[in-house]
Amino acid sequence: MITFKEKYHNNLILLKTFDFAKKVVQYTEKLEDQKRFVIANQLLKSGTSIGANIKEAQSAESKADFIHKVKIAMKEADETEFWLFLCNELENYPNSDELLNDIFEILRISNKIIASSKKHIVI
Repeated sequence: MITFKEKYHNNLILLKTFDFAKKVVQYTEKLEDQKRFVIANQLLKSGTSIGANIKEAQSAESKADFIHKVKIAMKEADETEFWLFLCNELENYPNSDELLNDIFEILRISNKIIASSKKHIVI
């Protein structure tokens, strides 16, 4: 059976968002162990949907559709960033610095993807 990493080895943003989703699942499991269900649920939804939206963008019907789907992923990344910052500010929550560094990189790469995709749109 082929793995995600084997299938998409040449797609940096897919690999980064997939790895990020795995880390988010592990982090939210720690939150759930501490009975912090509300934030865990919000973070799990937004943090894992980033990669799902990037994956969906791979099958976009047009360049504009592709950009739209990447922008949706970026909105989810922005929300995820919010929850991670909040976790770092709350007393007795696990540190989320590693996840924040990852989300900063995902946002940076996504911005570059959108910028370069817009250059190639013919109206």
